[in-house]
Amino acid sequence: MLLKLLRTLAAILLIAATPLTQAGQPLQVGSKRFTESYVLGEILTAAANAAQAGQAVHRRGLGNTAILFEALKAGSIDVYPEYLGTISQEILRHAGPVPLEQVRHELAALGLGADVPLGFNNSYALAMPEDQAQKLGIVRLSDLARHPMLRLGLSHEFIGRADGWPGLARRYRLANQPRSLDHGIAYDALAARQIDVMDIYTTDARIERMGLRVLEDDLGYFPRYDAMLLYRLDAPGRFPVAWRALQRLEGSISQQRMIALNAAVELEGRSFAQAAEGFLRDGPAHPAKDSGARPAGAGAAPSGLQAKLLDRLLPLTGQHLFLVLVSVAAATATGVPLGLAASLVPGLRQPVLGLAGVLQTIPSLALLAMLIPLLGAIGTRPALIALSVYALLPIVRNTCAGLAQVPNGLRQAAQALGMRRADILLLVELPLAWPLILAGVKTAAVMTVGTATIAAFIGAGGYGERIAVGLALNDNQMLLAGAIPSALLALVTQGLFELAERALRRRGNS
Repeated sequence: MLLKLLRTLAAILLIAATPLTQAGQPLQVGSKRFTESYVLGEILTAAANAAQAGQAVHRRGLGNTAILFEALKAGSIDVYPEYLGTISQEILRHAGPVPLEQVRHELAALGLGADVPLGFNNSYALAMPEDQAQKLGIVRLSDLARHPMLRLGLSHEFIGRADGWPGLARRYRLANQPRSLDHGIAYDALAARQIDVMDIYTTDARIERMGLRVLEDDLGYFPRYDAMLLYRLDAPGRFPVAWRALQRLEGSISQQRMIALNAAVELEGRSFAQAAEGFLRDGPAHPAKDSGARPAGAGAAPSGLQAKLLDRLLPLTGQHLFLVLVSVAAATATGVPLGLAASLVPGLRQPVLGLAGVLQTIPSLALLAMLIPLLGAIGTRPALIALSVYALLPIVRNTCAGLAQVPNGLRQAAQALGMRRADILLLVELPLAWPLILAGVKTAAVMTVGTATIAAFIGAGGYGERIAVGLALNDNQMLLAGAIPSALLALVTQGLFELAERALRRRGNS
């Protein structure tokens, strides 16, 4: 039943949403939702476009490994920066590290390849404040076993990864109960001493700035995470010029260089694109310059809240409005008939309302992750279907309630006048139920304005793009720059529906 409804919604939205995999499109570069992946995505895109303008576009911050991998298999993206340990253990599900040649052989069966090692290893590790580590005598990961009461704040992906917390806890016999935190927020929690230990990437820029001790992996649990490109095998043939430019990046980024690039963004306020431009301009021999002066003509990155609010406000608003309008229209086109059916056929009422309620409870990112392989796409199409699913419940429920509140006496009077059942529905019941139905559409629309921010996590744009970047950088101003326009748009939407309801009431009274 659920898959049937999703397919119905997909058919409604197929005309409105342009497919992402069209002939002649540029190389689609993906990235995950953390600083380093954003920067590497910008470097790949800028390198390809430097070789030939318009060769590549960057689909920024699409989510975690599972979403990027599904998008790559579906052909929605062509390449993204990944790590050897992640490919072998998280994607190919090996219990331990495997040789690169074996990785390539197994990926080839999926139409994928791994190549162009970028030159640095960015491993997982656990870290804690230096003063606390000294006080407790903690140097190695095995020392944590003596302190089961230490509070661990770990990223969501690390907690669920095959090469993450479950295996680490078994290897070191750790009894600590970790809390799930976004990676950027965990740094604030550590600074405020709300947690004691967090997972880090060894190229994180804030390790030295915050005075953290990186705990030694004395049992050798973590494999090497050499950065390289995970790509579709047909990409080099479709984009030969861009691919040759990407191959020239092999071995060009040292670990210190990557730390400097991350620091330029996280600690000095440069944009991802500016950090990438600085890297390509200076070349691999000048790591210090990545955190220095901004490239000529690039301008300063938006630093204040006002500047961040105004930056790309119109295109983001257009994307957000498109997501809201199309998804609410699709939900209305589906929800009103469902509500009518549930009202006219008593046996359908509870199943229809129950199904709409269950759909509302599916976690948003989980639904998006399910829709990517189902539709073979990321971006607008899965986002629209997910948003339409979440908008169904108030529309279906209010349609049922609106028809239920029509007095039976009016129906009987209409029958006595010789009206057919269809005429009674169209000329009596629906006009009387319409104000309540409209209230359900209003509720759905206001909810969708807020929910639409999740669309940015699979590359559909909107105000959520700022929220995703703000989370990655732990930038409260950037978070507000996404949240404030979304809240204002919700208020405007509420006001417009209020005006429409008043107009309907005046028309009914006249």
